[in-house]
Formats: sequence, structure tokens, C-alpha cells
Amino acid sequence: MRPDLFQAPDYYNLDDLLSEEHKLVRDSTRAWVKREVSPIIEEYAQKAEFPKQIIKGLGEIGGFGPYIPVEYGGAGLDQISYGLIMQEIERGDSGVRSTSSVQSSLVMYPIWKYGNEEQRMKYLPKLATGEFIGCFGLTEPNHGSDPGSMITNFKDMGDHYLLNGAKMWISNAPFADIAVVWAKNEEGRIHGLIVERGMEGFTTPETHNKWSLRASSTGELIFDNVKVPKENLLPNKSGLGAPLGCLDSARYGIAWGAIGAAMDCYDTALRYAKERIQFDKPIAGTQLQQKKLAEMITEITKAQLLTWRLGVLRNEGRATTAQISMAKRNNVNMAIQIAREARQILGGMGITGEYSIMRHMMNLESVITYEGTHDIHLLITGMDVTGISAFK
Repeated sequence: MRPDLFQAPDYYNLDDLLSEEHKLVRDSTRAWVKREVSPIIEEYAQKAEFPKQIIKGLGEIGGFGPYIPVEYGGAGLDQISYGLIMQEIERGDSGVRSTSSVQSSLVMYPIWKYGNEEQRMKYLPKLATGEFIGCFGLTEPNHGSDPGSMITNFKDMGDHYLLNGAKMWISNAPFADIAVVWAKNEEGRIHGLIVERGMEGFTTPETHNKWSLRASSTGELIFDNVKVPKENLLPNKSGLGAPLGCLDSARYGIAWGAIGAAMDCYDTALRYAKERIQFDKPIAGTQLQQKKLAEMITEITKAQLLTWRLGVLRNEGRATTAQISMAKRNNVNMAIQIAREARQILGGMGITGEYSIMRHMMNLESVITYEGTHDIHLLITGMDVTGISAFK
């Protein structure tokens, strides 16, 4: 493994917009990634295995529910701090960031927002430290972009609920201790249920042969007459808006995370271009490579400004779902284009595990699809600006 020499680009002096706490959170996360993730991540990606030994460290740096109030085990940080943590973790690897953001936004967030006090105290402190790992069950084999058509369901059996169905493409599923599962009741209303490992009929087979997010553990959730205690129903919100509210938080984190992947590709390509000699001079001195690098830093800077402003709006409680969709779509697309251009700068070396670029590129092919596909986010923006839905 090459030493991690990453230097973050800040072309517009965006650090001036950050508080001292923001910079401390970011820099401590960056140092942890350099120390704990960078030295091992290529090996784990090659063998398609999640490095479980980093879970405790993710909890210690605030990677699990950083905005969750302190009384529930969180760090009580603001939304910009959350974004910066996601940025730095994804600079290391999108799969590691997936584990962090699923735990934060798709497991801890709904328990905090939609759960009762007993559920918060039971689960959130253990999730915050990584003692418990959670997953989020929304997507089904035949229902991805249209989650409202889900068929996973539960019936009231008097003293418990009986849950049946299946979910797929679930990050953390193979080793998760709990799952926040979205299912329809007998009236067709969507509710969230906390399903615990060990409940009879609940299995989590792992998904193999992935070319993307190889250092992330992905699986299915299978429910075969699972008896779920009634106290495991999230009581404070139901309907499709409940899981979509979780996705807003996750998509916001992804918008920041994608910048981290882009920055790593750019920094790698810039350093390589300065060192690589062809025709008696560094390739960084050629017009075509300068064009690539100049466009990269321009797009990164635009994305940084977009997410910073979105973070301010999130802190003020004013960010809309459509604004979050725009940032997620723009930034992931930006990152994947930069990964492809960076790979070109490195030539053949760009496809090897000696550098991070090809791993980022493959990971981003998943990131551009999950939490709402590239095209779905375009339609969300289109509906917002026209007032007309193109979904049906």
C-alpha cells in the first residue's frame, strides 16, 4: 500500500466558512481514515470483505449518528459536521461510508425521530458506539424506485405482529444486529418495525460477486412468519413519508461523501501528473492534462459550495427534499466523471490497486444508483420546478 499523502483541495478558501469545531471534527476524521482505513482498504476490497475491526473506531470518531443528541449516545453535532465526517470517510472508501451513513441516517435517525423514548434508550446508545450494527429494509426485489408498491407486510396477531416478505441490496445486512424494516399493515399503510437478529424466521443471506462496494457487506432480509413484538413498531410516523424522511438524511450525507471520493481521485491524479515524466517533462505541463485537472478542481469547488449551503439550510430546518436530491445527483455524477478522468491521467497504472482511483470509480457506480437513482433525482427536480409529476 502506498503511503496516504492526501491533501484536500480548497480552491475557494471554504475553510473560512467552517467553525473551529467543524475543522476539528473533519481533521480528526481525516487522520483516522489515514491511519485505520487507507492502509487496509485495497486488500479488503480485493477480497470483497468488510473490515469489521474498524467499527469501534467509527463509533469513536462520531461516524455513527453524529447529530443524535448526547442523551442518546450521539455527539450532538450539527449537519455540516455530519457532512464533513461523511466526506472524509468516503475519501477513504464509499463502502465504509455506506456502513456509517446507513447506521446514522437509516437506522438511528428513524428510531430517534419516529420511535418512542423506550426504543431510543434501548437502541441508540449501543448503535452510537457500534456495539449494535443496524440496517434499513426498504428496497425489494421488484420494488426499487417505487417503494410504495412494496409487498412486505405484517398482520396483527393480538400479542405480536407476523411479518412476511423480503428486502434486497441491504448494506450491513449480513452482520446487522437489528433491521429497521418498512412493511404494510393489513390496511396497506406503511410502518417501520425494528427486527432483531435471532427472531425465528429472520435470515440475512449475503450478496456475492459484486464489482462495486466490495469492501461493504451487502445482503438480503428474508422474513418468514417472523413474530415481531408490538413494542418494536415505530409509533410516531407512518406512510411512505417516514422512510423517505430517512432517505433525505442519507442522501444529504452522500452529497458530502461523493466530494471525498472526488477529492481523493483529483489529489492522486495531480500528484501523479507532477511526477510522471514523458517527453522530458512532467505530464502536468501538457495542455490536455491541465484541462482535465482544471475542470476537476472547478467541479469539486462547485460541489463544495453546494453542500455547504445545503448544510446551512439543514441546520436551519429549511432544506427541501428537492434541494437534497439536486445535491446528491450533481455531486455523485461529478465524482464519477472525475474518477474516470483521473484514471486517464494515470494511464495503465490507474486500473491497479496501487492507486485508489479504480476502486472509487467502481464504488461510485453503486452510489449513483442507491438512495434514489440518477434519473429519479432528475425527476424530483423536474417535478419541483414544474409542479408536474412525471413519475406516473
